[in-house]
Amino acid sequence: SSQGYELIAGIDEAGRGALAGPVVAGAVILPHLYYPPWLKLVRDSKELSPKKREFLFDLIRKEALAVGIGIVSPGIIDDVNILQATLLAMKQAVETLPKAPHFLLIDRLTLPKCNIPQRGITRGDKLCLSIG
Repeated sequence: SSQGYELIAGIDEAGRGALAGPVVAGAVILPHLYYPPWLKLVRDSKELSPKKREFLFDLIRKEALAVGIGIVSPGIIDDVNILQATLLAMKQAVETLPKAPHFLLIDRLTLPKCNIPQRGITRGDKLCLSIG
């Protein structure tokens, strides 16, 4: 928000290493300067127990300004490759946000052919709360 962006979406994927499963991406817009005590628990979902992940997902859904999800099936992954499938899932996640973001923070990647200003952050799921 220091650069004038109010609605900043953090984007990450899950399932990228899974065999025979879909790639799922989430996009989350949190309120500006929002730091509830539980937010420090949010990091890379792969490092959380299923129970803690479910608990945090429910909190995020309640507290976030917007949540979008993209899912790409194993068949499409086979057709295009895992990187393209990941980008497609991330694009779907952004497109399903009920509020249009002004800026995107993305774990490792950037979205080609996307008109929204964005930044890919290496290890973003560990460094940026809205990505994690």
